[in-house]
Amino acid sequence: MAKKKVAPMPKLGGSKSKASKKGWKDQHSHLFASSKRDFGIGRAVQPVRDLSRMVKWPRYVRIQRQRAILKQRIKVPPAIDQFSKTLDKNQATNVFKLMAKYKPESTQEKKLRLKEAAGAEVKGAAVQSGKKPLFIKYGLNHVTSLIETRKAKLVVIAHDVDPIELVVWLPALCRKKDIPYCIVKGKARLGKLVYKKTAAVVAVTEVKKEDQAKLDQLINNVNPQYRDAKVSRKLGGGIMGVKAQHIVRKREKLLAAANSKKLRA
Repeated sequence: MAKKKVAPMPKLGGSKSKASKKGWKDQHSHLFASSKRDFGIGRAVQPVRDLSRMVKWPRYVRIQRQRAILKQRIKVPPAIDQFSKTLDKNQATNVFKLMAKYKPESTQEKKLRLKEAAGAEVKGAAVQSGKKPLFIKYGLNHVTSLIETRKAKLVVIAHDVDPIELVVWLPALCRKKDIPYCIVKGKARLGKLVYKKTAAVVAVTEVKKEDQAKLDQLINNVNPQYRDAKVSRKLGGGIMGVKAQHIVRKREKLLAAANSKKLRA
């Protein structure tokens, strides 16, 4: 029998072999054969897709979205368009931080206070009647009367009140009475301050001495944007969709080309 050849010893050190220079996958390609995935029925698992476009959303969600798009498309009067110009995030945060200090007492707090006062009366002790607490004021009629009597120091209006006719006249009244005002996002955020689901408008009438500087700074920040700003006469909205914009551009190009041909002729 012929003697089998013994495999040569691996080389130690020196220059690397050609095989080692190749990638690991190239060396072992015979072990891991690449094959395309088949996504047919009963085959590979389908990839995760975003199906939100195919979901039939509830009617109220569809109406909300259609209304938002419609507001972008149609021409909006200046009086209504001003409610789209809200405070930026930093300024709104400062406003809400200040107002959070002057939340009215909750139902539980009021119940506890009345219980303690009743207990003191039963014992025959004198019920302490301190100074009137400083709270933010809410309610459309109440805030309107505060503006008319010039007692409001700062008026905060929600941008998404529905119907808008409830508050559309408030900025004009604030300007007339020289009261600082601002428009913020979210009637629900204002409602949270006064333990309600929503609040259309909130007013600050008085603050403590330590917070007076903060209130003055806020008023100085919001006045140039709202009270002291020139009343806009421009209509809002009129923003068309992507497809409509492309069509308009195409028409403009064709008109420009036709005009240039006329000039050459």
